[in-house]
Amino acid sequence: METQGAGSAAGAGRNTTEAGAGGLHARLLSSLGPAITAGDYPPGTVLRTDELEERFAVSRTVVREAVRVLESMHLVESRRRVGVTVRPPDEWNVFDPQVIRWRLAGGDRPRQLRSLTVLRCAVEPMAAALAAGLATPEHCAELTEHALGMVATSRGQQLDAYLVHDIAFHRVILRASGNEMFARLGDVVAEVLTGRTEHQVMFTDPDPAAVTLHVRVAEAVRERDAAAAERYTREITTGAMAELDILAP
Repeated sequence: METQGAGSAAGAGRNTTEAGAGGLHARLLSSLGPAITAGDYPPGTVLRTDELEERFAVSRTVVREAVRVLESMHLVESRRRVGVTVRPPDEWNVFDPQVIRWRLAGGDRPRQLRSLTVLRCAVEPMAAALAAGLATPEHCAELTEHALGMVATSRGQQLDAYLVHDIAFHRVILRASGNEMFARLGDVVAEVLTGRTEHQVMFTDPDPAAVTLHVRVAEAVRERDAAAAERYTREITTGAMAELDILAP
């Protein structure tokens, strides 16, 4: 019994240590990632492991784990005898949700929002047209549910509740298109919509016309009207761009 207790205590200690390391790793990432994407570390900057250990008071293992994540995003590359080098922005994985989140938190937010909204303008109307031909009854039910949820939360400054339905609605459209490339953009669109809300690039209440358009898209998909689904979705995305002209010029 004593041996089992000792083993349990050792396991608990190990779990605590791992949890602590995970917290340090997340803290280091939350400092380095935004700093790199904001340009605090220009391309070509070499980040020394020993300097990072000292500055952030973390172990070499924690630094290496954080660097591995940054490498997976193509923000940095490790070279033997050189160190960790910051890569130029045109090599970053700009579709990574975390990279999008970091960029939206920085001073380049208006340009980033505009770039992502242009992407939405190019992709979502076509996805809606495809969804009108391929959506299952389950997809149609989800679209209707979330469109009505948007209506119900569009007044009274319920932006967080509205955001939940807005993200879910657009995820369904992308998924129902039947195109796996479009479906994978669901996280990207979710980050755009979340960023607009978190950084207050939204009106106090959503534009009533935009809310109505989401209901019409759901109806068009259900009625297999591809042209209408595409047209209404294009109005939604161009309306989002017009809001940026006002709120984030």
